[in-house]
Amino acid sequence: MTETAIPEPTPEQAALFARVRRMMLIAGLTTALAIAAVLIAIGYRLFRNSDSAPAADTTAMLPKGARILSTAVAGDRLVVTVELGGTTEILTYDAKTLKPAGRLKFATEP
Repeated sequence: MTETAIPEPTPEQAALFARVRRMMLIAGLTTALAIAAVLIAIGYRLFRNSDSAPAADTTAMLPKGARILSTAVAGDRLVVTVELGGTTEILTYDAKTLKPAGRLKFATEP
């Protein structure tokens, strides 16, 4: 009983085993890199600091005779609809800093 239970692989089989091991190593490293990239992206989004400081108490001055018709929040914008002298304006502000972001005026044709 000098026979071994598992015969030695032939050179072709050994080359195939080495190639399969190399491919498995590449696939494993690629998977680990992808998982690390996803975790880094999640961590970045969770822990990134906001560039702007929280807004302090702010008083917006309206022209004399202006009347606020409505307010709303749209995404990261604060939208204020104002009536002034028969015309309607929509004012938008950044919700975090309360800085003006835009102004839309409506007027009737003459």
